[in-house]
Amino acid sequence: MKILVTGTAGFIGFFTAKKLLEEGYTVIGIDNVNDYYDVNLKEARLKILKENDNFIEYRENIANKKRISEIFKQEKPKRVLNLAAQAGVRYSFENPYAYIESNISGFLNILEGCRNNNIEHLVFASTASVYGANTKMPWKETDGCNHQLSLYAATKKSNEVMAHSYSHLFNIPTTGLRFFNAYGPWGRPDMALFLFVKNIIEEKPINVFNNGKMVRDFTYVEDIAQGVIKVLTGKVPEKDLEMRHDFAVPNPSKSAVAPFRIYNIGNSTPVELMKYIEIMEKETGKKAIINYMPIQPGEVVKSEADNSEFYETFDFKPHTNVEEGIHKFVKWFREYYGI
Repeated sequence: MKILVTGTAGFIGFFTAKKLLEEGYTVIGIDNVNDYYDVNLKEARLKILKENDNFIEYRENIANKKRISEIFKQEKPKRVLNLAAQAGVRYSFENPYAYIESNISGFLNILEGCRNNNIEHLVFASTASVYGANTKMPWKETDGCNHQLSLYAATKKSNEVMAHSYSHLFNIPTTGLRFFNAYGPWGRPDMALFLFVKNIIEEKPINVFNNGKMVRDFTYVEDIAQGVIKVLTGKVPEKDLEMRHDFAVPNPSKSAVAPFRIYNIGNSTPVELMKYIEIMEKETGKKAIINYMPIQPGEVVKSEADNSEFYETFDFKPHTNVEEGIHKFVKWFREYYGI
């Protein structure tokens, strides 16, 4: 089966594409390899993917309407996984237009490609950030999420709304996945784990926001990739394809008028930020120099996933604990950078 995957030079995209290739799928990879963070890291990920003959690479921006349309027509994928996006909460304050270009215009091009090419199933990345100001824990797909706290989160919520409309209008089976705090080897240099481990090893201060009073549902990247593949390559559940009209109340995670679903993918085991840092200290053998700071705009204090809906449907839940995940990251970090 041919599967089109966008964002293959990215963190989650790399792991998911790698697993798909290992399972014998042909992956049509699209990534523009932009310089939001270290291009060398992206190139190193792609080098591994290109060792497999079933990987077809396109260096394109999903916001390029003409080229995305041409790739769909030329490659004729059966299923599509959209992971390409401008990521990061804080960067959205500096360069908001990048989020509109990639996350809105680019995603529209993916939807149009699915609409015009008889795609069997579109799976796309959303984020736990869409829950925004919702303080009810754990976050469940049926919870309302209309108060996003950053432009990044707003664009990802927009993706869910856009996808539902296309699913309804053109009967495209569509699944959105809300990822919770991905971490692990090959991670992004702008993420907390990478920044903290790097600075702890180099004996430089780390900035800890909200005075360390943060809690996150950290989810190991390979667990996320495995969950994504279960959705992407499996049979679309019949109950998801039915356009049901028997809901007693509107259900944000299901649709009465479209073959559309939303799922959380999270570890469902929230960890205090200071505990997260303690594990890094243990793995690096060094004490962190902490610079306590107030909470940043757009950040939430706590995240926690209710992943029961995903487990019930796909018989899978993330299982890697943070001790194991951070151990694997530090091991990779030392090997990759020769430390």
